Amino acid sequence: MLFHKHQPLKQSPIFFSAFAARSSTFIVSTMSSSSYTSISIHILLFLSQLGTSSASVHAVPINGTCHSTCGTTSVNFPFGTGFGCGHPDFARYIRCSSGRLEFSTGTGIYTISSIDYSANTLIIADPLMSTCSSMQNSGSFSLDRASPFTLTGDNILVLLGCSTTSRIFDPNEDLCATGSSSRVCRGLYSCKGVIGIGLPQNAPISTCCVYESPIQLQGYTLDLPKLQCSSYSSIYDFGGNKGDPMKWKYGISLQYNGSYYSPKCKDCETSGGLCGFAGFDESFACICRNGKNTSTTCFGQGYAWSGTWQPTSETKFSFGGLLLLWLLLSL
Repeated sequence: MLFHKHQPLKQSPIFFSAFAARSSTFIVSTMSSSSYTSISIHILLFLSQLGTSSASVHAVPINGTCHSTCGTTSVNFPFGTGFGCGHPDFARYIRCSSGRLEFSTGTGIYTISSIDYSANTLIIADPLMSTCSSMQNSGSFSLDRASPFTLTGDNILVLLGCSTTSRIFDPNEDLCATGSSSRVCRGLYSCKGVIGIGLPQNAPISTCCVYESPIQLQGYTLDLPKLQCSSYSSIYDFGGNKGDPMKWKYGISLQYNGSYYSPKCKDCETSGGLCGFAGFDESFACICRNGKNTSTTCFGQGYAWSGTWQPTSETKFSFGGLLLLWLLLSL
């Protein structure tokens, strides 16, 4: 058959003890032993809390790796722009590379032309696919066996420049559509680009085969060498004019499973985050704008609404200055 399914950084208490001893030497003589001990304990507790708090803030990543766009294309769940973004079942197939959203399969990497999130469909473009303006020898195309994508019924797959001895023309197989579908072959063979696959313009359509409904095929692997065909084309929309192949829309229309969206992801997006995954078990993660991952939402995640981290005014003071201020106020 034509298609086959195949932990924050903590400061050492020893450091704080030594630091406190050095900074408070000049006033030791004016204080009683009990007062000095009391203030020292308060100083150590204060500095320990300050050091832990400051280190905790610095542990927050400054920038995230997930984005809501790739170039000019909007990227919504279940898709993501990189590893850890979107749903893990789609991460191996969808990625953003140099501002271009791409779809990967075992036979190649294809550009995603458009996505219809309301219909759960997307259009991919194969650079080796033949169109009216340009025809060339094509490679094979396939969808991985475990892929969450399927071919939609909008696709009209056309095999071009096939050998008349190819098994696709076996009358017992009944693979090629007949009747009105032959107009698709005539339309493509009327294009000047047909010379790119070694055929004259308006060549006989006996070397052309059309599939009107790919969902009737058994599997998702197109092996052109095995089928003895030079090229293939896929038309997902005639553009309102079946008689002018220059206006037809070429590409492969795919349907994806839209059942992955969950209330947890919705809550994450409401808080301004992007849904993703993390860990060896690829568990759900809400990725905030500052790059911090949580298992819930971005609400209450510190600097969740900032793209960069800035220290607060309190953390800009030196430890020595804070220590001196504390001792003077305690006298």
